[in-house]
Amino acid sequence: MEHPERRREYQQRWVAENREKVREYYNRCYEAHRGEVNAPGAARRDADPERTKQITRQWAERNKERGAELQRNRRSDPEIYQSELEANAAARRLKRSLSRAGLPPKLLHATTAAERRANEREADAYVSDSSRPEHLRQFTVFAESLTEHMLKNGARMRDFAEAYVETRARMGLPPVPVETIVCARAVEFVTERMRRVDLLTGRDVAAAVRATEAIVRREERQQQFERLIRTVVTHAHRNSARFLVDAEMDNQARTHRRKPRVPVESLVVQLAMQEVVGRVPTNRLTIEDARNVARVAQQRVAMSFQGPADAVDERIHRPSVG
Repeated sequence: MEHPERRREYQQRWVAENREKVREYYNRCYEAHRGEVNAPGAARRDADPERTKQITRQWAERNKERGAELQRNRRSDPEIYQSELEANAAARRLKRSLSRAGLPPKLLHATTAAERRANEREADAYVSDSSRPEHLRQFTVFAESLTEHMLKNGARMRDFAEAYVETRARMGLPPVPVETIVCARAVEFVTERMRRVDLLTGRDVAAAVRATEAIVRREERQQQFERLIRTVVTHAHRNSARFLVDAEMDNQARTHRRKPRVPVESLVVQLAMQEVVGRVPTNRLTIEDARNVARVAQQRVAMSFQGPADAVDERIHRPSVG
């Protein structure tokens, strides 16, 4: 029987003589079982993410040159370097486009490896859940029905909620937000008319309510925007004679103060907006929306006010007779 010491010496000599084969074998095993090999270390890092971040920062501080070298080696690949340049250029174009459109910049949330693994586990659980198709169907029907009901009956329900809040105040009961009452009644109405809601959770209801509120706010904002434009243009046309005289007098005053004249239609729209802004709801509109309203209204009244503006200018400058 072979002695254990001689067997160990033979194995060590064979490994030393066939180092490349051993390395290739270990690499194949690692690639085949990468997840199993990395799982214990990933679990330790996920259990204490703050310590993991601290260790990573400390390593980066101690190995700045090594980190820079790794980055240079990575970018030495022409394809990787070109893809990074294209991604950066696309991000700059998107930022400029959003800025020109008056929209906020794209929000990016950097996720850690632990967060990505948690998201993957949740996704796997989501897909493997046998009740998911019916759950999705119930959530989709509920969310769409809730949005449709709020868009159709939101104003009437809000009137009821405001009256209910006033009644509670007269009775000395604690106050309840109007929107809470509106959402609660809408949810109750929709769930009573659905065939099945047994798989819906509180999170599902809350998510559907948030989505519905966002859609309703967007619709109300668009309706207020369009209504304000119509009201301003109509008011400007109905009071064109008065507004044109006021606008010309304002421009004459600007000329006397050595200030540049302002287009007549711009002054007319400003005057019209000042008089109608309190008559129509504008609680959903922003300052940028108000500027856009003025711009659109100015375009609509510009052509119709061109001729009358000349006539008013002639009337104001005409010498008196007698």
